Amino acid sequence: PQAVFCLLTALQFHGLTTQLPRQVWIALPQGSHAPKMDYPPVKLIQYSGDAFTQGIETHRIDQVDIRVYNAAKTVADCFKFRNQIGTKTAIEALKDAWKRKQVTTEDLYRFARICRVLNVMRPYLEGVLE
Repeated sequence: PQAVFCLLTALQFHGLTTQLPRQVWIALPQGSHAPKMDYPPVKLIQYSGDAFTQGIETHRIDQVDIRVYNAAKTVADCFKFRNQIGTKTAIEALKDAWKRKQVTTEDLYRFARICRVLNVMRPYLEGVLE
C-alpha cells in the first residue's frame, strides 16, 4: 500500500517515453523490503524524506487507486537515477514533459532541489526551457 510507481513506469504512465519497461518500477520508503512476487518483475527504488513523500498523485484505474509520482518529480528522479535508466532517457522525458505542458518551471526546479539534482539538471533546464 505504500508503493508509488516511479521512474520508467511513471514515465510510461504520463506518456513521456516510447520505452516499454521490462520491470515495474516502484518506490518505497528507505529500509523497506521488496515485495515477494513472481510476476510482474519489480524494480525497487528506496527514497527517504521528501524525496519519497512529495509529488505523489492518486489515480483510479479499473476501480483501483494507484499512486504515481507526477511528471515533474518523475523527470527529476530520472536525472537522479540517470546511471540506471540513461541520461538520454532523462533528457527525452524533460523535453517531452515541457513540450506537452505537463510540467512548470517552478515544479521542475522544486523537485530538482528535493531530489538533490539541481546542479545536474540546470544546464538541461536552461537549454529546454528557453
